[in-house]
Amino acid sequence: MKPERRRDRTIAMVLPPREGFAPDRAGAIAMVVRRLAGAANATVIGGAHPGTQPGAPYPGIAFTAVAARSPVFYGIGVLRRLRALSPGIVEIHQQPRLACVVAWVLPQARVSLFLHNDPLTMRGLRYKAQRARMLRTLHNVVCVSEYLRQRYATGLAATDGLVVLPNPLTLAELPPRSVLRPCRILFAGRIVENKGVADFIAAVAAALPALPGWSAQIIGGDRFGPNSPETPFVSVMRQAACAAGIGFAGYRPHESVLAAMAEAAIVVVPSRWPEPFGLAALEALASGAALIATDSGGLPEMTGDAARLVPPGDIPALTDAIIALASDDDTRATLARTGLARAAQFDTPVIAARLQALRDGKTGL
Repeated sequence: MKPERRRDRTIAMVLPPREGFAPDRAGAIAMVVRRLAGAANATVIGGAHPGTQPGAPYPGIAFTAVAARSPVFYGIGVLRRLRALSPGIVEIHQQPRLACVVAWVLPQARVSLFLHNDPLTMRGLRYKAQRARMLRTLHNVVCVSEYLRQRYATGLAATDGLVVLPNPLTLAELPPRSVLRPCRILFAGRIVENKGVADFIAAVAAALPALPGWSAQIIGGDRFGPNSPETPFVSVMRQAACAAGIGFAGYRPHESVLAAMAEAAIVVVPSRWPEPFGLAALEALASGAALIATDSGGLPEMTGDAARLVPPGDIPALTDAIIALASDDDTRATLARTGLARAAQFDTPVIAARLQALRDGKTGL
């Protein structure tokens, strides 16, 4: 039985060591943490990377930078900061082994682990005994989707403390939605193989001849930040997009990505891998675009009936979906309205209230 912990409400959130915490290099996890930290007046602890200035805190959020030159040094730095802060609640993102150490070093704190990726691929969680021990040691293990929760529960007889809390999106921060949208099909995400950008290019190249007046655009780089490298894969995708008549904007700040979504008629999230949640898809729904996504991982549960779903890697099905949606104004409008209603369920105040209930010991989320 887990020991009773004191009711100190000071909250510390710990980022993965390579996750930037500044607007020009924040990934999905950092954006989620920023939203939840702002709603709870939490302190965020994250990495300071060589060659960069420590990430400046977002307005209203206390940020502490720790050297991230290796996981070991980062873990030591995090422990030192936590011992100095002495929080009552510690929420560690994506670092199972560090979470166990923190629970041992700070027995007075309620320590939870937040998982944004498949636990069966993570060190410290690959084996059934490791996952069971984590549940016995920590206050909670929080998964961003039911898909991840089921993956974690594989082979376990007991799953007390294993809960789902979806990622939030602050709707009030989104740019205004265009009323009259240009006939544009958008891909926005990392330019890596598992995000399905090659499938997007192939499907759009096949669809555009049947769609007079329509255009397509790709926004993204190999990674987040203005220094995203021109990898061989990015170079090949850039050339393929150019040959297909698709605009290739490369990396753009997150605000620019959201602005593009607010104007696009159709957003496509063609991931080949099982997305643990699909934050880009949620952003598309909240931006009022009609969404096409792949039917795998956490995407179907997040989108509900607010997206047109296709099998991952099925280029003919993706082509057909693009043509059908681009050719039907009424269906696009209906899907967009459904998407806006769906996105409201993930607004930051809604998810923050659920997280606060979890901190208060209520696990029926």
